[in-house]
This record gives sequence, C-alpha cells and structure tokens, in this order.
Amino acid sequence: MRNFKIYLLVFVCLFGSKMRAQESFEGKAKDIASRIETIVKEEKNELKVEVEAVNEQLAKGKLTNEEADEKKKALAEARAKTIEEKVAKVEDELHTLVQDKVDGKIKDIDTSKTITIHFSKDYFSHHDKCSSGEKRTTSQFVFAFGVNNLVSNKQVAHSDFKYWKSHFYEWGFTYNTRILKEDNLLHFKYGMSLMYNNLRPTDNRYFEKNGGQTDLVVSPVHLDESRFRNVYITVPLHLEFDFTKKEIRDDANYFRTHESVRVGLGGYAGFRVKSKQILCFDDANGNDVEQKTKGGYHVNDFNYGLSTYVGYKATSLYLKYDLQPLFENNPIEQNNISLGLRFDFN
Repeated sequence: MRNFKIYLLVFVCLFGSKMRAQESFEGKAKDIASRIETIVKEEKNELKVEVEAVNEQLAKGKLTNEEADEKKKALAEARAKTIEEKVAKVEDELHTLVQDKVDGKIKDIDTSKTITIHFSKDYFSHHDKCSSGEKRTTSQFVFAFGVNNLVSNKQVAHSDFKYWKSHFYEWGFTYNTRILKEDNLLHFKYGMSLMYNNLRPTDNRYFEKNGGQTDLVVSPVHLDESRFRNVYITVPLHLEFDFTKKEIRDDANYFRTHESVRVGLGGYAGFRVKSKQILCFDDANGNDVEQKTKGGYHVNDFNYGLSTYVGYKATSLYLKYDLQPLFENNPIEQNNISLGLRFDFN
C-alpha cells in the first residue's frame, strides 16, 4: 500500500486528467473514503476546541458542572449532525459510483501506459526505515458497500425488495492487533463503524405503521422512488487470519499486515441512530415531490449480528447478517443481510 501511494502520486502528476478518466473503481472508492475521513477528523478537532472552551469556563466558575455537561452534550450532538449532513452529500456520489460499476462504465487503469520510476536509496531512506516492520497494533480506515435485503422465512428468494437497488454503505475505523508476538497469522480487529442499510420495495409499495406493526402497502400514486433507510453505529469485532509472511533480516523478524490473503470471522453490535423513508412522485399538477419521513417505524433500537470477510490485501468480499429482527412486533421475523466489497486502508 505504501509503494502504491508513491506510485499513484507520480502517475497523477504525469497524466492528470487522462488518469482520472481511466481511474479504477478501487481508486475512486478510496478517494471518497479519504474525503469522509477528512470530514470526521475536522469535525472532531472542532469539537475538541469547543469542549476545551467549556472546560475553561468551568474552571473560572462561569458554569456549574451540570451546565458544563449539558453544553458538552449539545456540542457533541451538533457536531454529529454536521458530520451526518456532510457525509450525506457524498452518499449520492457513492450511489452513482456503484451504479456505474454495475453498468460497466468504470474500467481499470490502462496498465500499458504505466511508467515505472526508480528512486535512489538515499531519497527513500526514511521510507525504508518505516517499512521494515509495523507496530503490533495498526489502524485502518474501513469503507464497504454492496447489496442489502431482508431474510424472510429463512430465505431471500422472492423478496419484497429490489436485489440490485437496495444498497448498504459502511465506513469507520478499526485497530488491528497481532495476538502472537512471533507469529503473524492471528489478529484481533476491533473498532467503530457507521452503517447505512437501504431497502427499496418492489411493486410500488412503501412502509406504513399499522398499530404496533409495520406493513408494506401499495401506494395510491406511482412512486418514482421508494427507499427505507436505517442508520446504525456499531462496534465490529473480528478474529482475522492474515497470511502475510514474516520477513527475516539479520536474524530479526519483521511483520506486516494486509499484504496477502486475509480472512475475518466475527460479528458486531450497536444501536440505531435513525430511520427514514424517502418517497418521490409527481403530484396532481405534475410537480416533482420528494417526501422524507423520519420515525421509529417500530424498528429495533439495538442491533447485533455475524459478519465475515475474505480477500487479498486491502480488498475483501464482505458478508453481514443481523441476528436481531428488523422490526419489533411484526408476525414474520425479517433479518437484514448484506453482501458486498470491503476496503481496509492500512
């Protein structure tokens, strides 16, 4: 990954717009992930400054402990809302990127025009020093996307939701700790993620609360768009098998991660942040209407499930299954299932 970053920087400088036209899907996904990471970091830094100001007011006796706690809580909620709004603007770009990949509009970079550049050893003396081995605990930015659906009566066949247009997105941070001091195979991977699960009903339907239940009903008007979104904050935990071989130099062992085949087994647990239904249709006057409705929809507030991934280097095939049913009181249990690609940027 480190060599790739250097290579990519030089390549962009040389080819500019031509490369952007041919940029691979993974490159575009990484760019979006980097922008999301920047948004989160900037807002966290701003929140840190605001909290320090509150602490100063508390130290000077201008605020009581209760007032300071309330103010910090309000500041945290405001920053969380700002992050959500900024990230939401990127979500449309994510959707377009996924659709372009499905439609075959995105191609890999033309490797016939790749230029290999050799740098002097002195220039990369610092890089060589850093790349000789990783710390026992490393961190990653995780971005995942794919298709999303519900398992009803223990099957996904004949689903009430569109298979290729119901998407999930997930991004977050993880830490990866090597369990054995002198062996690179076993790792404990843990962190925090923001998870978006979208469902698009078939046959012109939408969700409607019916007493304590939530039912799919047919719309009286033609719906150009019907989407039901649930957002969660989760803590993923995985036992990761990393088959990257250790290097032996001068009778010393050097370990790296995310350089070979990786397999992760584990699960996740978290809570629901919000649920939203988005309906788009034309009114009687022919005007485009977008209707967004936030509410509980009797969705379970807590969520937990099993997840696994298998891949090579940064890219993996990713599968998640909620053990907690989506709705609290529906007579038929429906559990969310997601399948897609996962990128762990080390």
